[in-house]
Amino acid sequence: MFAVIKTGGKQYVVKEGDVFHVEKLNTGAGGSVLFEEVLLIDDGEKTFVGTPLVGNAVVKADVLETFRDDKVLVFKKKRRKQFRRTRGHRQFLAKVRIAKIYPDRTVVPADELAVVKAPVVAPAPAEPKSKVKVKAEKPAPKPAVEKPAMKKPAAAKVAKTKKAAETGKPKARPKKAAK
Repeated sequence: MFAVIKTGGKQYVVKEGDVFHVEKLNTGAGGSVLFEEVLLIDDGEKTFVGTPLVGNAVVKADVLETFRDDKVLVFKKKRRKQFRRTRGHRQFLAKVRIAKIYPDRTVVPADELAVVKAPVVAPAPAEPKSKVKVKAEKPAPKPAVEKPAMKKPAAAKVAKTKKAAETGKPKARPKKAAK
């Protein structure tokens, strides 16, 4: 018998007695955990495929040890910009052994159901769309502001234009006619 479980954003094919590493769990070494996100169970004769999960299926596992994985270096660089950053990360992991695969939760002993459940990440519920559209209130109009009056031209400019008008000189030379 084997099952496909989902934990820590990853999927694992597991059999009874398998030992493997998963993302950090809420229990320490020596504890037990129930994986409730079971995607598939095959017992040799029947195959139960979930849509997306198999209803009432549970996989029990014992936590053997919790530890941190090797360091992963994250290096960022932008060429010709004098930018370099190096960061390290060590992921928390748990070493687990699969104890039992239960296709139906009702046959699980009550004392085993009391163990810590593996964290289930559920998507946030979407807000129902209402058919009535609510119009947003328009913001209050801004009070009218008086615009300043146009400035009068400077006295020196006025004097130059009057002088040019009195002398009768044109402002620019006329272009020569083409031959």
